Amino acid sequence: MEGPVAYRDRYETNRLPAILLIPGHWLGAWAWDEVVEHLDPARERTVAMTLPGLDPADPARATRTLDDQVDAILAALAEADAAARPAVIVAHSGANAPVSVVLDRHPELIRRVVWVDSGPAASGAAFAPDLPDAVEDMPLPSFDALAQQASLEGLSADGLERFRTRAVPEPGLVLRQPIALSNPRRHAVPTTLVCCSLPSAQVREWAGAGHPMFAEVALLEDVTLVDLPTGHWPMWSRPADLAETIRVAAQVE
Repeated sequence: MEGPVAYRDRYETNRLPAILLIPGHWLGAWAWDEVVEHLDPARERTVAMTLPGLDPADPARATRTLDDQVDAILAALAEADAAARPAVIVAHSGANAPVSVVLDRHPELIRRVVWVDSGPAASGAAFAPDLPDAVEDMPLPSFDALAQQASLEGLSADGLERFRTRAVPEPGLVLRQPIALSNPRRHAVPTTLVCCSLPSAQVREWAGAGHPMFAEVALLEDVTLVDLPTGHWPMWSRPADLAETIRVAAQVE
């Protein structure tokens, strides 16, 4: 017979709604492996996604679009029966573009969105609008170049090597496409911002000051900010802490 602690843990896991883990640029479902081990080792309620364009086995990978990524997320929500029991979406970094579109189109399917060192995108935003049309995809930059854009704090040499080895070039069509948003109901979806490379106090300050990067944050009606100090990839630098943060967020009513 299982003890009270084991029973409680199993009960709490089963209480979780479906959780979709969506990684940022260059990453697939594998990026969440350590988080899933802490959050839901049996994978009863958790689905880590590889978005279209990030599957190295896909021969048409470089032609995938932002719309394809949106459709894949919506298909995963349908598979999770989110119409009956809204799901939690966890979005890291550049996943904010397709997830923002999903929130705009179907806010009723989402119980809570958890942005991991990221946040909702504004209508008209594109990650790389000036990327030449001739560029089919964007490989992972050198780590020196990447560190100028995002903190690598907390990543070991082995972690960086795995990142380099498994990273998949991001399709140019995804990077260039601006998103179109029109549904104000997206602002009512309960939201958690996991602040890693920027502290929550700075995020609040910039959102209140109208900083373009945080314009949508200022419009959110139900937002919780959580500090998890580390670099831009907390799923590798602090996986257990990130898993607990997601667990708490998923159970917040």
